[in-house]
Amino acid sequence: MTAGSITPASDGNTKVLSVGEHTEGEATILAALLSTEPLPMEAMRIAVVGAGYWGPNLIRNFRTSPLTDLRWVVDLERDRAQAAIPAQTDIRITDSLAEMLADETVEAVAVATPPGTHQDIVFECIAAGKHILVEKPLASTVSEGRAIVEAAEAAGITIMADHTFCYTESVRRIRDIIASGEIGDFLYFDSVRINLGLIQSEVDVFWDLAPHDLSILDFIVPEGVRIETVAAQASDPLGVGHACVGYLFAGLSNGGTAHAHLNWLSPTKIRRVIIGGSRKMLVWDDLHPAQRVTIYDSGIELTSDPSERARLLVSYRVGDMLAPAFREVEALRRVVDEFAMSVREGRPPLTDGRAGLRVLEVLEAVGTSLGSDGARVPVSLPVPE
Repeated sequence: MTAGSITPASDGNTKVLSVGEHTEGEATILAALLSTEPLPMEAMRIAVVGAGYWGPNLIRNFRTSPLTDLRWVVDLERDRAQAAIPAQTDIRITDSLAEMLADETVEAVAVATPPGTHQDIVFECIAAGKHILVEKPLASTVSEGRAIVEAAEAAGITIMADHTFCYTESVRRIRDIIASGEIGDFLYFDSVRINLGLIQSEVDVFWDLAPHDLSILDFIVPEGVRIETVAAQASDPLGVGHACVGYLFAGLSNGGTAHAHLNWLSPTKIRRVIIGGSRKMLVWDDLHPAQRVTIYDSGIELTSDPSERARLLVSYRVGDMLAPAFREVEALRRVVDEFAMSVREGRPPLTDGRAGLRVLEVLEAVGTSLGSDGARVPVSLPVPE
């Protein structure tokens, strides 16, 4: 990839970057997200709706990225919106979504509000011709999520799911390792995401924590692999009215399995994923910044004993351990840059609306399984494109 230097220029409220060239394809997209020099383009004018928990993080990254020009912050509580931006700024605040959408200079909107509000907000953004970044989960039901995606596609609007973990260097590196075939056949995905809190009043532990692991799984699995079945078990030891501890089991279309342990009541915080392949295995420990990803050249090999057809010979292979070194870049900054680049280049983002819909399909299937005493239920999922 060859790109010109990044030289933001002042052109009214528009930041302009120098012109360069780049090749097409996902490899280039991922390389660009890693680079400190984003692909040259005119900054995309954007608004953020929601200045609560996640909104301020989006606001900070939209303000600092040379690929975006933050124009508006919308929140029902104007004081909260004001607190999320610098005192001296030309960023406008309002409690009226319609007022912001009437601004024809705004090209895109980032939605960071509760899932139950997403459909109405997104529909208004689509009607106004704005491209959309939506905080996970995409919606509160599959039917709402499907309506959002189909409406955006019909209108030619870019819609992106904010699956932030997919833009970490760790997950990107894992995806590359799996795609290269280094670990062999994809056998299993085993994740643990536990901590003490935060207890949510509106959603259970699955809807709160599982979107992280499901979006990662959707992002890294080999092409054509998808979740086909789900079974879930849960408990509510606090009596809050929904699951606080959960276990999710998923059957994959390639014969592999996925498992997620989710817990709001753990005395220790763990964020770990183990991925098994037929040749190698790897571990991602998100709380170990000095060694987030470790690749193990280890495995088990089975061979038949010709003298006894029913007997299997088991051999254990323990080889080298490799911990790749890589540069840490804030994942949300990559989300912001990928959103802007996908809009400018007229292509689907790496985590598009369909990726968000696939996560919703699994979450809804989890609810069906819980209502059927943990029975395994089918998941109707399109093959990842």
